[in-house]
Amino acid sequence: MDAVIVLVLAIALLAIITIVRSIRIIPQQRMDVVERLGRYKRTLSPGLNLLVPFVDAVRSKVDMREQVVSFPPQPVITSDNLVVSIDTVLYFKVVDPVRATYEIANFLQAIEQLTVTTLRNVIGSLDLERALTSREEINRHLSTVLDETTGRWGIKVTRVEIKAIEPPPSIRDSMEKQMRAERERRATILNAEGHKQAQILTAEGEKQAAVLRADGDRQSRILQAEGQAKAIRTVFDAIHTANPSQKVLAYQYLQALPQIANGSANKVWIVPTELTKALEGLGGALGGLANMAGDVPTDRVDANAVEREAVEAAEAAAAEAQRVNAEVRAAEAQVSGDTQETAALPASPPVPPSSAIGGADYDGERQPDRA
Repeated sequence: MDAVIVLVLAIALLAIITIVRSIRIIPQQRMDVVERLGRYKRTLSPGLNLLVPFVDAVRSKVDMREQVVSFPPQPVITSDNLVVSIDTVLYFKVVDPVRATYEIANFLQAIEQLTVTTLRNVIGSLDLERALTSREEINRHLSTVLDETTGRWGIKVTRVEIKAIEPPPSIRDSMEKQMRAERERRATILNAEGHKQAQILTAEGEKQAAVLRADGDRQSRILQAEGQAKAIRTVFDAIHTANPSQKVLAYQYLQALPQIANGSANKVWIVPTELTKALEGLGGALGGLANMAGDVPTDRVDANAVEREAVEAAEAAAAEAQRVNAEVRAAEAQVSGDTQETAALPASPPVPPSSAIGGADYDGERQPDRA
């Protein structure tokens, strides 16, 4: 009885094992290579698959998705005999699981070694500077060579990327110094260009300001000249309209003599020897103005007041002439440097009031001259 139970259990266990070995469920994007008695039979596709138990066996399970492999840094010598370390990244996918299983033992290792040898051939024909700036060209060349070689293995290389190119430390230091010098040169050029532009703009601004100032000064002078011309024209018209007499003009001349002598610019004043005679003539003209035709004022003029003003004007002119003569003598003595006393200029004799007004007792009528 016990033997029957053991036999039944053994048969049941064998049936379970047989069923398990004959049924295979394959996930998506994976394909299994099946061998029957050591020979390739078929490739299992994703889903439920049945196998002959104890006869069919799965040789390999191939992932059909695109895969990424990062290879360790590889030392490569450039054409200018510099050793650089290059990291690469490889993208590939299996397109034929049977050929990937039977054409090569380890396709991943084969791809790595092929990438290294191809990279050395490509970098060996380039110098360091070109290798650093030609990554796209290197990637394209690697992809072409790897795709041609791995095609017979049932593998498609989709992309090859160079992750990093590390030159030696000494070369890196030299490159950093070169880049620093280049940046400093560019900065110096930019500063010089900015300074140049600033000077140009400043000069343009000063030029425009000078032009505007000159134009404003010109306009101001024109306006001032026009104003002075208008004022002179107005005074001239007023004088001609008023028709002043010779007496008024002579009297105004006598009053202006002290002001002419007191000018700050009149350091040397030439005094004629005929000053006394001139003043006498002015006095006589002033005394005889009353007898001129058509020059008698409507209101009677105070003769004493007129005489006093004339006398004061004559005395002031004579005093100013003496002061100017004294200044002229002092200037001549200082210039000559002579130790002896310089000869004094003859001073004009003072003009008596009676002579300044021509010895006239002005009461509105001409009086005979007194001896």
